[in-house]
Amino acid sequence: MAKEKMKVEVWEDVMCPFCYMGRRLFGAALKEFPGKKDVEIVWHSYQLNPEIKYEPGRDIYSYLADNKSQSREWAMKLNAQLAAEAKKVGLTYNFDKVIVSNTFDAHRLIHMAKKKGLMEQAVERLFKAYFTDGKNIGDRDTLTALGKEIGLDPAEVKKMLESYAYADNVRKDLAQAEKLGIDGVPFYLINEKHTVVGAQPPEVFLHELKEAYSEWKKKV
Repeated sequence: MAKEKMKVEVWEDVMCPFCYMGRRLFGAALKEFPGKKDVEIVWHSYQLNPEIKYEPGRDIYSYLADNKSQSREWAMKLNAQLAAEAKKVGLTYNFDKVIVSNTFDAHRLIHMAKKKGLMEQAVERLFKAYFTDGKNIGDRDTLTALGKEIGLDPAEVKKMLESYAYADNVRKDLAQAEKLGIDGVPFYLINEKHTVVGAQPPEVFLHELKEAYSEWKKKV
């Protein structure tokens, strides 16, 4: 019988710049965490904007400016700052190339990949596709190609995307997030008690991991 592990549940959206950075920062903390072999990472879907639609020619700056009732210059300055922060953790954000699109199908692809043991590869590839490569992750042909890249059968991916498969998985994650009152991501729930919100420094994650681990060890 497999040993029970301490759960770290993570809600992310693949169009969230802080989520991508948070993965690197959490990863750095986990690397230093003595009990990392006892940790199980459980990934959950989240959508920053479930209503968003792809509009040809509309860039990330216009989207942010409109969404936040700010100027285009404000959006450009904000993204320049985010790109600089991302670079510090080894990520490249090419905001000039970003294609704003709905992420629901991308989340379905992740759930499919999860079933095949390729969840982590799917999440990483989708983040890179969106922030670095300038790919439209709301386009089903693009998602099929990305699925193939990580080892999924493109015919199976295409069939899945043309159906409603894994839609309930995504909705279940979104409903759970709403129940927990999550209104910002990344959101980390450690051992069903300790929370970390945002792309926090590794030491913040490490502190919460150690606190939760101490409590968990007393129960197992």
